[in-house]
Amino acid sequence: MARNSILNERHRALGSKLDGDTWNDMPIPWSYHSDVHDEVVAVRSKAGLYDVSALNIINVSGLDAEQVIDQLVARDISKLLPGHALLAAELNEQGAICDDIMVIRDSATEFRLSHGSGATPQNLAKLAQGRNVLVSADLDAHILSLQGPKSLEILNALLDFDLSTLGYFQHKATTLLGKQVYIARGGYSGELGYEVYCGAADAVYLWDEILKAGAPQGVIAASWNSLELTRIEAALLFFPFEMIEGDTTPWEVNMGWGVDTDKAGDYTGKAAVLALKDKARFRQIGLICRSTEAVQAGAAILHEGQQVGVVTSASYSRYLMQSLALAHISAEFASNGTAVEVRSEAGSCQAYVAPTPFYDPLRLRTHPRSQA
Repeated sequence: MARNSILNERHRALGSKLDGDTWNDMPIPWSYHSDVHDEVVAVRSKAGLYDVSALNIINVSGLDAEQVIDQLVARDISKLLPGHALLAAELNEQGAICDDIMVIRDSATEFRLSHGSGATPQNLAKLAQGRNVLVSADLDAHILSLQGPKSLEILNALLDFDLSTLGYFQHKATTLLGKQVYIARGGYSGELGYEVYCGAADAVYLWDEILKAGAPQGVIAASWNSLELTRIEAALLFFPFEMIEGDTTPWEVNMGWGVDTDKAGDYTGKAAVLALKDKARFRQIGLICRSTEAVQAGAAILHEGQQVGVVTSASYSRYLMQSLALAHISAEFASNGTAVEVRSEAGSCQAYVAPTPFYDPLRLRTHPRSQA
């Protein structure tokens, strides 16, 4: 079913034609008139405002809501407190990742699931059958994501509580500029950031007012192409682009944190994923490519003429002045510094395995030591 952001006219005014690839059936503002690299600089040094309303939101409530979601994902949902959220591995019966998912808990019996383009709706519908649970897609929800070091200061001035008290992956129902919203700390840029969940009726007003409040500090609207650049710099995974095999397990993409190995309850794919724990076929790595442009996703990675891996996502970061890639590679070649060749129809270049994230390697932007 086709979806549209209520902010589309704002995106068109900024230069987006909204005629490229859709995501989750929604046209996306992939680019604006502004230079994408300038947008990245704004996000890294000030803040950028993204419309990420194309994320799917599903409301799940009822006496059995916790049990249903606990069967859906590989983390222990009984330990998740109201006002908190977590990312988890959602698996099929074979133990392979089948969606991006964040579980947001609002109360003992009320949850929201934020998910990508995978199998969550079908899996959830199956698990909810015959249970005391109400499942409904929230087609009205809009999500404004303010990302960057100035995001706290800008939003804090518009709220009636101290936003600095909101921890990473915590959220709060509140009023922003007279509108009922949820404010959540998080994002997809590798920066300090906050997401404003609101209804369609309030989204345009809040978008305009947040940009107005941040304008004196250089805050701008930012396109999805800049979000893609920042997430690759931060080495953040994106389903299914980092799960290109179709049967990729959490262990193969450094996502072991998404599986609570001591979880007592059952969940889809439990036996399979635990049995695969020490059987990873490859490793998720970062590459620094000796190129003045981005290499191609899908490019082969060779070592002494033999293919040993594949590029999953890539970009040229003008902010870091490097050609970056996320990739899968055979474990024996995954050590930092290993020299490889990246080869595609567009040509080839030399590269080497590098630590990730490429930007802010200790993740101090999102996890300041003062809050650790």
